[in-house]
Amino acid sequence: MSDPIPFRPYAAGTQPSLDSPDYLGTRKRHPRHSLHKLPHTITETIGPAFSPALFPPMADMTTIDGRRALGERIIVAGRITDEDGRPVPNTMVEIWQANATGRYHHPADQHDAPLDPNFSGAGRVFTDADGRYKVLTIRPGAYPWPNHKNAWRPSHIHFSFFGPAFATRLVTQMYFPGDPLLAFDPIYNAVLDQAARQQLVSVFDFDITQPDYALGFRFDVVLRGRGATPMEH
Repeated sequence: MSDPIPFRPYAAGTQPSLDSPDYLGTRKRHPRHSLHKLPHTITETIGPAFSPALFPPMADMTTIDGRRALGERIIVAGRITDEDGRPVPNTMVEIWQANATGRYHHPADQHDAPLDPNFSGAGRVFTDADGRYKVLTIRPGAYPWPNHKNAWRPSHIHFSFFGPAFATRLVTQMYFPGDPLLAFDPIYNAVLDQAARQQLVSVFDFDITQPDYALGFRFDVVLRGRGATPMEH
């Protein structure tokens, strides 16, 4: 095995700033002083262990007790790698999203759109030995939010990736190609580098599409290094 390539720090603009002026929520939440480094203890570095035995996969988000959710079925699949292009196996991938009308199954979401009793908006899968994952879900709808006048979030899916310990968790969002709302979304545009920002947009993929059933979108993720997918901090 060849020696691993040394860690390459993030290039400026490829990760979202903690303070993005157009994203109003960051004004009060971003740190105003220098951060203090907290050395990890054994608790943060070796556990807990995330495995299918303890956290059963939920790869089909389109049904509850055999009843089908409303909306367009889609298959989202991809590969998770490190900065050297090596697969990251046995990674727990958590997914959460709004339903087809743009409403989350959560009491805090009071958007004037119908809930779907057959769609919880939550899923969970594990990557295989080649770092691949796949989930069946419903294409989420756009929804308004109070960031600015006439503000709408583009259709998106939240992703969380867990490594061997809780402290290794990374979170990001996946968007859809051709969405006209992307140009107006301050969260998406908080990533200043255009090429890095484009990594958040999935790719329509006929090879993933299942005939007569569901369209397919590919969302590959790089976990760190110069080519890392932008992550939330």
